[in-house]
Amino acid sequence: PEPGDLIEIKRPLYQHWALYLGDGYVINVTPVDEGAPSLSVSTVSIFTGKAKVKKQLLKEVVENHAWKVNNKYDRSRTPLPVAEIIRRAESYIDMEVSYDVLGSNCEHFVTMLRYGEKVSDQVS
Repeated sequence: PEPGDLIEIKRPLYQHWALYLGDGYVINVTPVDEGAPSLSVSTVSIFTGKAKVKKQLLKEVVENHAWKVNNKYDRSRTPLPVAEIIRRAESYIDMEVSYDVLGSNCEHFVTMLRYGEKVSDQVS
């Protein structure tokens, strides 16, 4: 992957999304409850309405799940410059953000960083 790329991770029942920062790191939303496994980000966050933004190694986020670079919205949207994507992403590290499956999920978060707008076709 290249810095600014969207990473789609196949998880049971849903896809988790992260944004590649470079040097093996991604940024993604995780459960606010530190004890909860990243696998359950959606279930924990659904009930709390909150998620925490973390910078983590791609291999830690992916675990043993399949993943791929998927900049699928590039066909209909123009990505921001890579330096801007990374600057925006890094400004969120360790912040608590609102989480909502339909309006503010992990895919919405990373597409907002890449394109400047929230997009998710997981919920349509």
